[in-house]
This record gives sequence, C-alpha cells and structure tokens, in this order.
Amino acid sequence: MSHQMQKMDQAVEKRMEQLSQEITEAHQEWENANRFFNYAVGKDQVDYAIYAMISAEKRYEMLLRTAKQIKGTWPVWKGDFK
Repeated sequence: MSHQMQKMDQAVEKRMEQLSQEITEAHQEWENANRFFNYAVGKDQVDYAIYAMISAEKRYEMLLRTAKQIKGTWPVWKGDFK
C-alpha cells in the first residue's frame, strides 16, 4: 500500500472515530432532552424542552446520515445505547 493511501486510510479512520464520538454524544443529548421534557413544569419549560428534543434529534439524525455516507469498515461501536 502506498504512503498516500495509508494517509487517506488514517484520515478516514480518524474521521470515523470522531464521528462515532459525536454520535454517542448526540444520542446522550437527545436522551437528556427527553428526560428534561418528562420533568418540565409550566409552558416555558415545556416549550424549551420540545425545542431541545427536536434539535437534539435532528443533530443525531444528521450525524447518522453522515456516518452512512462514509465508506469503510467501522470499528466496534464504543457508545452505550440502551
């Protein structure tokens, strides 16, 4: 394998690792927003909770779509999804 190909592979692996970390964080953010909604009191908190849930879900979905576009073998997932 050429040096240039190795560098490209390393860059892709680094991006995959970074993206998997972002996905894990986005999923946690989404869960936290849902949890906040469950305990929201009053119109303002409910409105904020809904906004937070929607934006967290959109970010999570966007990152998943981005990950699906990356060609390669993904490493074992390190996130903790329940």
